[in-house]
Amino acid sequence: MSKLRCHISISLDGFVAGPNQSVENPLGEGGESLHDWVVPLATWRESHGKQGGEQNESARVVEEVRENIGAAVMGRGMFGPIGGGDWTGQEWKGWWGDNPPYHYPVFVVTHHPRESIEMAGGTTYHFVTEGIESALDQAKKAAGGKDVMLWGGGNIVQQYLAAGLLDELELHVVPLLLGDGSRVFGGPAGPNVRLEQIRAVEAPGVTHLKYRVLK
Repeated sequence: MSKLRCHISISLDGFVAGPNQSVENPLGEGGESLHDWVVPLATWRESHGKQGGEQNESARVVEEVRENIGAAVMGRGMFGPIGGGDWTGQEWKGWWGDNPPYHYPVFVVTHHPRESIEMAGGTTYHFVTEGIESALDQAKKAAGGKDVMLWGGGNIVQQYLAAGLLDELELHVVPLLLGDGSRVFGGPAGPNVRLEQIRAVEAPGVTHLKYRVLK
């Protein structure tokens, strides 16, 4: 059965992006450092069209994240631009250039309708205005029996957790304090969410904690 999975880097004080996010600084102040552990990896570099890179305990975790994914969901905040709003007059096609690293259908939850955008490499962005359940239903159909990845950002993860729709959550915990920014926990994803730990993996600059969401 198709599962909804999420993996996301998070600071020790619980933030997935720093304060004062902007078009120039989409992950906020200090937020880029949340991903210092993954950028040097060979498997990450390969997915972004680069060569070389490192192999360590994180490599298998990242490879597993990419396995059996047939479609994805993300929030408007992750797709961008920062601040949202109507699409009129915008040529915005995400942060990832003409060949995004997804290579499958991506369903963007938004309040503002827009025609689908077909990108290079097999990525097509579809814009869903009917809410998170509709986005997940469409993504599961597009995935053809494979899993669906919930890519973030923090607010959309909160919504899926609170709705009981998320099956697996993997946190890549970075020894960093951001002080403020975007959270995964809190808000609608409150004390009613119950998690069962599946595994813990220590690696340079990060600890990978994988949970099953109990329903």
